[in-house]
Amino acid sequence: MRIAPHALTAVAAISVALLAGRVYQPAQAEEAPPLSAAEIAHLEARAFAVAGSPEGLGAPEAIPVQIRRGETFEQAVRRTGIAPEEASAVAATLSNAMDVTSIPAGQRFETAIAKPRGGRGDARLIGLTMRTGPASQLTVSRSFDGALRLRALEEKVTHETVVLGGKVEGSLTRTARREGAPAAVARAAARLFSHKFDLERDIRASDEFRYVFDRTVTESGRTIDTGDLLYAELKGVSFYRFQRPGSDKVEYFDATGKNTRSAFMRTPLERGFRVSSSFGFRRHPISGYRRMHQGIDFAAGMGTPVIAPADGVVVEARRWGGYGNWLRIRHSNGLESGYGHLSRYASGMRPGQRVRQGQVVAYVGSTGASTGPHLHYELWRRGQRINPAGVRTEEGTVLAGSELAAFRAEKARIDRIIAAGGERKTQQPAMTAGLRPART
Repeated sequence: MRIAPHALTAVAAISVALLAGRVYQPAQAEEAPPLSAAEIAHLEARAFAVAGSPEGLGAPEAIPVQIRRGETFEQAVRRTGIAPEEASAVAATLSNAMDVTSIPAGQRFETAIAKPRGGRGDARLIGLTMRTGPASQLTVSRSFDGALRLRALEEKVTHETVVLGGKVEGSLTRTARREGAPAAVARAAARLFSHKFDLERDIRASDEFRYVFDRTVTESGRTIDTGDLLYAELKGVSFYRFQRPGSDKVEYFDATGKNTRSAFMRTPLERGFRVSSSFGFRRHPISGYRRMHQGIDFAAGMGTPVIAPADGVVVEARRWGGYGNWLRIRHSNGLESGYGHLSRYASGMRPGQRVRQGQVVAYVGSTGASTGPHLHYELWRRGQRINPAGVRTEEGTVLAGSELAAFRAEKARIDRIIAAGGERKTQQPAMTAGLRPART
């Protein structure tokens, strides 16, 4: 009993010492992880929101600006309604990263402007963003104390080889676009397949397709560049992109090295059409008499592009009676193609103009004796009209020797990409030409 109080005192003393040690032990600060581009953008948006409603001013309004011919950057900023001295301060801030006197006419930038609530006085710039490259931009924003702050953002870019596929639902081109194919890739594939198929009648729902193409995307997922179509497959027919050594021309070949480019495409339209009248005898929709229809009518929307089915030379581009606006092209092997009821011609279409296969030469219309927008398409062989649906022409060349060996190596590379489901290569951002590091 005499020892117990002393023991309790000792325990209490030790406890206090331990607690004191914990209380007065120096705090260990942990290093914060670096922010991603998306997190930085989110914080910037929050800062704009907080700083964007100064006393007497309304909420910031997004105002796009484009520099006009003969106008300086500072003058363009002043058109947003801010005071001249503030426009000068913005220009001075931006000049820490670039030469504002050399910004060309046509350059666009976005501003966030807060206007006075009473409608009197100058507006205030809350933020400004100018894109200086495909993956770079400069931002001028206000800090919480009202000072202007400059920041340069360079996003990482990723070079991808995309393998995209699916089943046709509706038209091939629209389905490919829905699946994520860029417009240029979808059009290029449709043009290739038009050598083998009538895309409106031969392609059915659930037919499978697959495309391989290159593209470059930023960290935020924005596509800044799209490369060529490398591979296209539809209903068992496949094309591989190949450029022969020493040639500047891109061609497409099947798996055996045979050029898939036929001498004549099946139709002069790529998409959005149907056959409304075939070659042969029919009752004329205007006269009501039964007579020979010496071509094929394709019902299509006004302005649908008409393409040349083969290389050739324009012979006629003029008004011709019931045909309305008429175009005739001379091809090889004694063939000529004719197009009626056009709304207009493509740029440069005049007699003597050379055209290449797949080139847009005119646009669907309803001129002349026509009951609605459609294309009347004729084919002539040595001066005699023939049924366009019955034309059969030879295929292109077949690779051999060193060209065939080079093609097989490229085909093997593309096949490996398809088997892997695509490729990705990330590239670190580089300083955009003409810019210097931003000082904040």
